[in-house]
Amino acid sequence: MVGTGEYTTGYVGGKAADSDKGAGVVALTMFDMRRRQKVDRLGMCGVNGTKFPGIRQHMQRCIGDVYQGMGDLACDTFPRDDEIAPEAYKTAVASFRAGDVAIIFTPDDTHYDIAMECIQHGMHVMVTKPIVQNLQHHHALCEAAKAKNVLVAVEVHKRLDPFYADARDRARTSLGDFQYMYAYMSQPKHQLETFKAWAGKSSDISYYLNSHHIDWSEWTLAGMARPVRVTATASTGIAHSKGMPTEDSITLTVQWENRQSGALGCAVYTSSWVAPKSDVHSQQRFFYMGSKGEINVDQAHRGCTVSTDEGGFASVNPLFMKYTPTNGMFSGQSSYGVKSFENFIDACAAINAGKAHPSDFDDGSLATVHTTLQGTAILEAGRKSLDSDGRPMDILYDNDGLDPISIKPHEFS
Repeated sequence: MVGTGEYTTGYVGGKAADSDKGAGVVALTMFDMRRRQKVDRLGMCGVNGTKFPGIRQHMQRCIGDVYQGMGDLACDTFPRDDEIAPEAYKTAVASFRAGDVAIIFTPDDTHYDIAMECIQHGMHVMVTKPIVQNLQHHHALCEAAKAKNVLVAVEVHKRLDPFYADARDRARTSLGDFQYMYAYMSQPKHQLETFKAWAGKSSDISYYLNSHHIDWSEWTLAGMARPVRVTATASTGIAHSKGMPTEDSITLTVQWENRQSGALGCAVYTSSWVAPKSDVHSQQRFFYMGSKGEINVDQAHRGCTVSTDEGGFASVNPLFMKYTPTNGMFSGQSSYGVKSFENFIDACAAINAGKAHPSDFDDGSLATVHTTLQGTAILEAGRKSLDSDGRPMDILYDNDGLDPISIKPHEFS
């Protein structure tokens, strides 16, 4: 596990994250999978080793003391507890073997170097979205993964959300050509503090949140339509008032071209990290229209609400992570936040056993490095459009028209 922050451990700023992930996701899932004998040795790597004593206490309080059978939280940690080492991941990787798995949840601009180190060592790799920030790095990872014959994928758990998966299947089978999509995803203002180490310095809210619905579009429209032009606009003010040089909200308008008919469709992806605190940590919804029908999905509100004296009123989603124990045991194995990792671990085990090849998973069952290039192209084009005062960016393709190879400013006739 490379990265020790909110999604891995739930530990932010010396305490449990003020979100729906206070117990973390990655570490909890891996400890449970070790309990079920699906993984063995666990390691965790960060930059600042002085955080590890606090992280261990936090994990004991939120995992070991909560779930029966989770008393063993042993985990090798890098760097040492008295050390700060930005390249500790190199030492960590060297201590693992080819065929082992690396799960990377670190700031976006570090993904490429860490993933490449792991791939060159012969490890299978899962990277949080976005896998990288530009097509050049994405293509380089594709080539390295093929050369080393390892599985490399993006952790996009929304593909396993039953609502999103069903919407995808409906769009592909009965809704006709893609016509229009509007997607919105937000998180509350305090996330600016959670991510202050990198927000606006090495990445932005579009890479962090728009990537969810962009991946859903790429997955849904694979072989049916492709993105050809991106225009970006932004809202500013709140982050700037905090001394953070980043956008509050980013909207990407993406022109899609239906492959068979040549008809055009338009998708609008908006993300924000300055939303007010509400009944959910993250608003997530989209509207999709095809030439033969439409579908609406509100991921944040599943008809289940909870109200307590301590926490107040909230809409909850145990489909993502079921933290509440059953008879004292962790019982979230069917949650899509867990299945996302377990499916990847199972795939890697099959490859190691000679029962499968990495290319077998390019069928959409996993978001592999080879099948997610369009998402990277959209996100990179969006950043370039913002940096060019909203100038549209064209996405260029290779000879078969499937994989994007570069981005250039649109030339107005």
